[in-house]
Amino acid sequence: MNVSTPAYIEAGPSSATSTLVFLHGIGGGKKGFQSSVNYFAEQGFRALAWDMPGYGDSQANSTLTFESLAASLEAMLDAAKVERAVLVGHSMGGMVALQAWAHCPSRIAGMVMAASSPAFGQQDGDFQKQFVAQRLAPLDAGQSMVQVADRLIPSMVGPLALPEGAALAQYSAGLALAHACMSAVPPQTYRAALHALVKFDQRAALPTIKVPTLCLAGVHDKTAPPEVLRRMAQKIQGAEYECISGVGHLMSFEQEAPFHEVILNFVRRHF
Repeated sequence: MNVSTPAYIEAGPSSATSTLVFLHGIGGGKKGFQSSVNYFAEQGFRALAWDMPGYGDSQANSTLTFESLAASLEAMLDAAKVERAVLVGHSMGGMVALQAWAHCPSRIAGMVMAASSPAFGQQDGDFQKQFVAQRLAPLDAGQSMVQVADRLIPSMVGPLALPEGAALAQYSAGLALAHACMSAVPPQTYRAALHALVKFDQRAALPTIKVPTLCLAGVHDKTAPPEVLRRMAQKIQGAEYECISGVGHLMSFEQEAPFHEVILNFVRRHF
């Protein structure tokens, strides 16, 4: 498989005993995890965040599939000289982490699955088609990714993040960053990622996971509801489940402090 080596940011000592790698979702980018990289570096860890192939500064692979994304992640670990990493995947990034477990388990020391799931929705085909059509309708109508972000960001957050009727100008710094990340996604990449997303299914991998794993939910998340994360944790040997109060799907952008605290407690317990 001919894949590109993704661009990434990093901080923290190269001599650190553990390395965290942050994997963003379909509307993200490495800039969305810059403060997380800095925070965990300050706690003594080495931390990286990538631009998924086709995002930000990363060259697109010839085809965007979860297989190619996992291979690109392994190429990035090679380039960064990371032997084993704790993968912290948000949303689609959690799916990339699961795919990476199937692809190169020896490179994975642990996983945090944040607002993610082991398979996409209902596997009957019609649901996927409707989801893709709904998500792509604005682009098909000639709208920009900025307009897509205008519509989607408010629908994915908890009620405390953007009170009903609040204007986009009232975004917090975190949600403004989420909006900027989604707005910057190339339309062709967003299309390709959506088509890959609806085919994802790694439920069979869950019982094979033998590394410390945290399934992290947001109490108001409608995209990856808490029950999905709780059930996923039950299918992974020794996995932990946590639910952050007050947040929706964009948990780290909505309330970064509790997101960091839960992950820090997890990695300090195990690594």
